[in-house]
Amino acid sequence: MLHEKVQELICRQEKLLSKENRPAKFYNGIYTRWKNPVLTRGHVPIFWKYDLDISTNPNAQERLGVNAVFNSGALYKDGKYYLAARVEGNDRKSFFAVAHSESPVEGFRFWDYPVVLPDTFADETNVYDMRLTAHEDGYIYGVFCSEYKDTSDGAALSDACAAAGIARTHDLKTWERLPNLVTESSQQRNVVLHPEFVGGKYAFYTRPQDGFIDAGSAGGLCFGLCEDIENPRVDKQILVSPRRYHTVTESKNGAGAVPIKTSRGWIHIAHGVRNTAAGLRYVLYAFATDLNEPWRIIAEPGGFFLAPYDKERVGDVSNVAFCNGAAVNEKGEVAIYYASSDTRLHAATTTVDLLEDYVFNTPADPLRSVDCVAQRCEMITKNLEILRNVKAD
Repeated sequence: MLHEKVQELICRQEKLLSKENRPAKFYNGIYTRWKNPVLTRGHVPIFWKYDLDISTNPNAQERLGVNAVFNSGALYKDGKYYLAARVEGNDRKSFFAVAHSESPVEGFRFWDYPVVLPDTFADETNVYDMRLTAHEDGYIYGVFCSEYKDTSDGAALSDACAAAGIARTHDLKTWERLPNLVTESSQQRNVVLHPEFVGGKYAFYTRPQDGFIDAGSAGGLCFGLCEDIENPRVDKQILVSPRRYHTVTESKNGAGAVPIKTSRGWIHIAHGVRNTAAGLRYVLYAFATDLNEPWRIIAEPGGFFLAPYDKERVGDVSNVAFCNGAAVNEKGEVAIYYASSDTRLHAATTTVDLLEDYVFNTPADPLRSVDCVAQRCEMITKNLEILRNVKAD
């Protein structure tokens, strides 16, 4: 027998899981935003949070609460969309959980158990933000942040260190843990494994940092090659997408989703961070790299690709849009999964063709106000001429 309150919670959740999603009114011609988040803490199974045994929980109290469900890796496989979401408990510890659906924007349900990673790093305290790469070697790799306490001399209680953890699987259920990635940098976050070999080697997009939060002297989003994934090491990091003053990448930037292969190049959806009077603001930006030299940028639209919008601005860490997963189906339809304010997960849908149009035809950032005005005036002049001709007709 279940407590009547638990039965009520299960019924209420079923309505949420079955709820139809609809396109939002937002329009920019690049992607479609959807009205409802695709995953929230409300999607987490009731039996993950409540002890259902009336004899040990007679008052139906929540025992293991969940605070948020957000930053998710993504994969399209065999007609289904799979999300490896970050689930954060009330205790601040994060873990990974897989949800799947036949639709990219609704109907996601978590599997019965969260991901159980082999416990191979005794100092590791927290794991989060997994990217899923279906690699040409046949494995699905999960690359994520492995966080542990900074025990160096003079470190404060809250000081932490970050490394790139790596695990691999064939079915998203049984995982093999590999050693953490080793680079010349003191810390690594937001690392992405390229889906193809480059010159017969594994390739990583890295984000070297001097500290856990601050990028410090690090130049931006980088690229490096690795001989052996079972002993992962990148000896040289090439700067791909640099941080720039007074842009969306001023404070730091890093890889987001696994690059999307198109006929014209690899399309990257990355994140950029700038500081404001209200704190850090995270947005997404996009660029393309060469198909054969995936460290070389060939197109770079100016400004952000997607930013927190309307209610998305509010949450545990406000004014944040973050993406670490996108899925492409056999029709060239793209689902971009982004979290808002470290609280919930949304989908934006587009196509490979629309992404190519955006990345290759949107002007680059001229980097100075006077040049930005000139750029805009050029388009205005062209448009006014078109409008005059329309009226004349």
